[in-house]
Amino acid sequence: MSILTLTLLCLTVGPLSHWREESLPKRTSSDPALQSRAEASGYEETSRYEDVVRFLGVLQRLAPGVRLEHFGSSEEGRPLPLMILADPPVSDPAQAHRSGKPIVFVMANIHAGEVEGKEAMLHLTRRLTVGDLRPLLRSMVLLVAPIYNADGNERIDVEHRTAQNGPLGGVGTRENGQGLDLNRDYMKLESVEARALVGLFHRWDPHLTVDLHTSNGSYHGYHLTYSPSLNPNADSRLIGFERKRMLPAIGKALLKRHQFRSYYYGNFATRERMDRESETFELQRTGKAALPDDRPETRIWRTFDHRPMFGNNYVGLRNRLTILSEAYSYLSFRGRVAVTEAFVEEILHYVAGEGAAIVDLIRQVDLDATSGKKRPLGVDFALTALPKPVPILVGEIRKERHPKTGREMRLMVEEKATPMPMPDYGTFTATRTVEAPNAYLIPAGEVATKLLPNLRQHGIPVETLTEEAEVKVDSFLIERVNKAARVFQGHREVRLEGKFQSGSRAFPAGSLLIRTAHPLHALIAYLLEPESDNGYVRWNFLDPWLEKKVIYPVYRVGAHFSGATRLLP
Repeated sequence: MSILTLTLLCLTVGPLSHWREESLPKRTSSDPALQSRAEASGYEETSRYEDVVRFLGVLQRLAPGVRLEHFGSSEEGRPLPLMILADPPVSDPAQAHRSGKPIVFVMANIHAGEVEGKEAMLHLTRRLTVGDLRPLLRSMVLLVAPIYNADGNERIDVEHRTAQNGPLGGVGTRENGQGLDLNRDYMKLESVEARALVGLFHRWDPHLTVDLHTSNGSYHGYHLTYSPSLNPNADSRLIGFERKRMLPAIGKALLKRHQFRSYYYGNFATRERMDRESETFELQRTGKAALPDDRPETRIWRTFDHRPMFGNNYVGLRNRLTILSEAYSYLSFRGRVAVTEAFVEEILHYVAGEGAAIVDLIRQVDLDATSGKKRPLGVDFALTALPKPVPILVGEIRKERHPKTGREMRLMVEEKATPMPMPDYGTFTATRTVEAPNAYLIPAGEVATKLLPNLRQHGIPVETLTEEAEVKVDSFLIERVNKAARVFQGHREVRLEGKFQSGSRAFPAGSLLIRTAHPLHALIAYLLEPESDNGYVRWNFLDPWLEKKVIYPVYRVGAHFSGATRLLP
């Protein structure tokens, strides 16, 4: 059994100590101005936008070193607040990076029906500015965006997420003011909020991003589950650091100091319900089905998705560390706020102790990314199980009527958490790869005009040819255009089949050159590759130019390009 598997076994089972709501430390401020709406209402309500803004303003007045700014606005015009916390204070991203300290960004409320992170970060910033956690700010620069989906937050209704265990006063919507899921918009950037958030990533370039959510679905025995980046195109050293060092240490501290059980995010499934791609991969790799149909009752634990439309996977492709947090939906609202606060607290303690290692790791992966070294790029992926079964905690719920709606709520039975060994399909493997090029070339014209704004929004450096150049390139001949039958997030997703061919082509002045010797190399390739499962092809950017027996309008440059260019501002 591997060291990683042993670590996961210990972290999963651990001592089954029981968190009790009545044992919570009393951290509510005696000053009514420093109480969140959740606290003031006895956890029957969640904070509105104006509550959050008022709370942050009070903290700023009490702790003058705290900076409060806005990183953008919502679709409906609400400014999106960002707290900047450090000791000594920092005034801008350049000063933050000159400090040599790790920069941590915590965001909450991307889904405004999942409100625990919003309340937890109000409570935690209070402790960081005027309470017991102030010493942590000497070791890092902390950015907090407590109410990212501000418009969805204001659509509070008791009919939203009705199976969830509170708050009884209702929650907001998953979608933003446009009806978009912001946690599916990291690549296409159709929402003003996503463009603002990616702009924040580009300006502040945090070493670690923490994204706070609430789970749905399976009746497991964890108070909180979490996930690192799941896309294999992220640097393996970042994924290894998250899985082997950072997350196991944080999970153990969460159990030891707060009595909260945690594990990698997942849901229960059965072997017969495993997705077709994973099954096909096992047949190709081993010649036999890994999940035989004669054992359909066998449970598995499986994670969600590798694609970078999800924030944790997107951040991994930016060459940065990331943690997705999912408080358990059927734990009480007070408990979900408490476990989320404790989880972020332990993340910050870990960063305070390992900050130098984190900064050095990011520096090294960035240096290697700019070296121009050839690297494989995954274009097809499959879920992959850990080497040995893991004892996953199976939980129980009881049902209760919501006093305002009469609908059925589901409540966690705290003392019921039974370890059950089962396969853990918690990672992804690239089943097919291509070699990443040195650069991509887009001929001057309509395609270049279409793609340039999105490339620049992601912070990707783009050069333009200042004179015509004859270049040896690999082009992709489209043999089949596969368009999804169903609409997803307003799109019918597309995937291409075809083959590469080599040859020379003249590119006029004004053509766009995007080099891949850059920290964003994996993101660049994911956006531009013809066979990518979540790039420009997938999101219909290029539909007018995609036909059978037509050349895909983005070209791969295998050798170093030395023609005359200028960097676009």
